[in-house]
Amino acid sequence: MLHFLNRCSRGRGAWLLLAFAALVLELTALYFQHVMMLKPCVMCIYERCALFGVMLAALVGALAPATPLRFVAMAGWIYSAWEGIRLSWEHTMIQLHPSPFATCDFAARFPSWLPLDKWLPSVFVATGDCAEKQWEFLSLSMPQWLVVVFAIFMLIALLVVLAQFFPPRRRDLFNR
Repeated sequence: MLHFLNRCSRGRGAWLLLAFAALVLELTALYFQHVMMLKPCVMCIYERCALFGVMLAALVGALAPATPLRFVAMAGWIYSAWEGIRLSWEHTMIQLHPSPFATCDFAARFPSWLPLDKWLPSVFVATGDCAEKQWEFLSLSMPQWLVVVFAIFMLIALLVVLAQFFPPRRRDLFNR
């Protein structure tokens, strides 16, 4: 399996599949926001940014997958997945243990050089409350599902990094 993952990490298809998975999740979040009229909170916006980080890392990996640039993409993928786990776990704890002392901010704080809430307010402006559970599926809230999603992204990323130490086997019909 590790030889297979190494071979996949050297091709565009796997990186584009990762980018597509992150894009589908982003489009799902926008569907929840603009069609189902769920209000994203600040933590939701930050989790959305972590998902965009995974997508951006995947696109970097797809640019030149057979070069060392894929290691930069893997680092970005791991960092974004870790931040996604951290943020969604914090969000889950806010929802499971609501407290007037453990709340999220009223507005997302982006750096002055990257004011996403000003550039694309329909995606990055928070209007909801972090402690409110607006949606559940199979008794898990949205941040709980995001913990699962980011954990899967992290597990796959760590396996891909581990696979870099197992060079792909030469595929030859007569040598086994």
